Amino acid sequence: MSESYYDLGSYHRPTDSPSEAARVWFDRGMVWSYAFNHEEAVHCFDRALELDADFALARWGVAYAVGPNYNKGWDAFDPVDLRASLARARMELRLATDGRASAVERGLIHALIARFPTDDPDDADALTAGHSAYADAMSDLATAFPDDIDVAALAADALLNVTAWALWDSRTGEPAPGSRVVEAKRLLDGALVTTAGREHPGILHLYIHAMEMSATPQEALPAADLLRGLVPDAGHLQHMPSHIDVLCGNYRDSVVANQSAVRVDRRFVEHQGPLNFYSLYRAHNLHFVVYSAMFEGNSAIALSAADELAGQLTPELLAIESPPMADWLEAFVPLRIHVLVRFGRWDDLIATPLPEDTELYCTTAATIHYGRGVAHAASGNLDQARAERELFAAAYDRIPESRYLFNNTSHDILAVAAAMLDGEIDYRAGNFDDAFAHLQRAVELDDGLPYDEPWGWMQPTRHALGALLLEQGRVEDAAQVYAADLGLDPTLSRSCQHPGNVWSLHGYHECLTRLGRDAEAVIIGKQLELASARADVPITASCACRTDEPSRQESKVGQTRCCE
Repeated sequence: MSESYYDLGSYHRPTDSPSEAARVWFDRGMVWSYAFNHEEAVHCFDRALELDADFALARWGVAYAVGPNYNKGWDAFDPVDLRASLARARMELRLATDGRASAVERGLIHALIARFPTDDPDDADALTAGHSAYADAMSDLATAFPDDIDVAALAADALLNVTAWALWDSRTGEPAPGSRVVEAKRLLDGALVTTAGREHPGILHLYIHAMEMSATPQEALPAADLLRGLVPDAGHLQHMPSHIDVLCGNYRDSVVANQSAVRVDRRFVEHQGPLNFYSLYRAHNLHFVVYSAMFEGNSAIALSAADELAGQLTPELLAIESPPMADWLEAFVPLRIHVLVRFGRWDDLIATPLPEDTELYCTTAATIHYGRGVAHAASGNLDQARAERELFAAAYDRIPESRYLFNNTSHDILAVAAAMLDGEIDYRAGNFDDAFAHLQRAVELDDGLPYDEPWGWMQPTRHALGALLLEQGRVEDAAQVYAADLGLDPTLSRSCQHPGNVWSLHGYHECLTRLGRDAEAVIIGKQLELASARADVPITASCACRTDEPSRQESKVGQTRCCE
């Protein structure tokens, strides 16, 4: 074919369409489906059908792509989208049953019919039951066709979707109630021992999701490495290894993966425009750059990504009602506030204006008040800090329940902000018992957020707690806080740990030195030297809210290099 298109790698599924062009468009649709760009997948399957109307598997592809997926369950469909998607899927599957298809293709079609058991969009119970019925059918199909790598990928996908984003119990490391992740992992492990499996975008993508919230996310590092660059122009697949990178302390790898994804996304927008569901994934990639850069102490990269993301989320995009873009995307806008708090840019925070439309940008407005309040508290302006706390509370109450950031609502995320702000204000007022109670509450709220990657709260709350404990001379208590954050003791579930982050390494090293635990301090100090090398600001405490001048005789690491 002479038509220019995106570089989607070498994926191919043999099909019997007499049209070579239809087969190419089908392959493209499959790759986009595995890359979670479902709108573009539908476009490709539709192109295949224009060239071969009897291509039953292309009709299956449309039905598969318009239905629910790991990042968009039925409950995330607005009423208009739900009705249209359900009708389209059922229509395509009816037509597919009369189309040209092989035995395995017939099996895929009949299995997918189970996913759409009703034409009534209000029958939530039936739609939910469809997840399990589809998973059962795909599991049986994988048994019948054990050498079909696509069937294995699609069966694993169906099994994971039974309890999407709730695959493992983080407290026990065992599968979550109702989860079928063990079945999915068995299929994926079997595929990964084959050459085809190690080159399959769906297998590698899904393995990362299957393992990221487990007690052993590092098991997915080989799959993540295989996925890097496998599908050059699929931004989400370029990004996906970072889900494992951040859990393993590979913050630089995470930054690089997402910067690659962002570059690819810019090309996609040039062709398709910004007003589509994939805007959520573009936001996710920039979100990940911000999160990862903050962990490695790189303010310039974090601020640049936060600004690029905010610039994408225009009133025109957020005003789209179906799907409800404001509910899905507006909470990304104030990431810059978190970066400014992370790096102690108090004057910049205080000078940050509110958005013109505080109703549309309601999460943003509340977050700005939080940031201003923290900045005033750290600067000793307690009256202004208390005023911002009142404004934050009022803005928080105006946020609709439907506003969220991936797996967490804005209300749940900003409940952490409320406790943090109370703690910062009480601490600077000298009410230390109350302050530490608030900060401990913030830690509990932070730990209790539903699993997400990046985590719902951008700066680990233990970084502030540990810094202020140290400021009060509570070194033993601070050491426990940092050890937990670094994952050096069993306090936290695996997904709440932040291995090797420069902030806690600095705090822990100071604690160990002050406690005379010199042998441990040497080990942590070596890790800190490496972690500090990429920071573009001096790392002098785990949180900029610490305003004393702690002794630096124990370590000069990370304090001599500043690019600002």
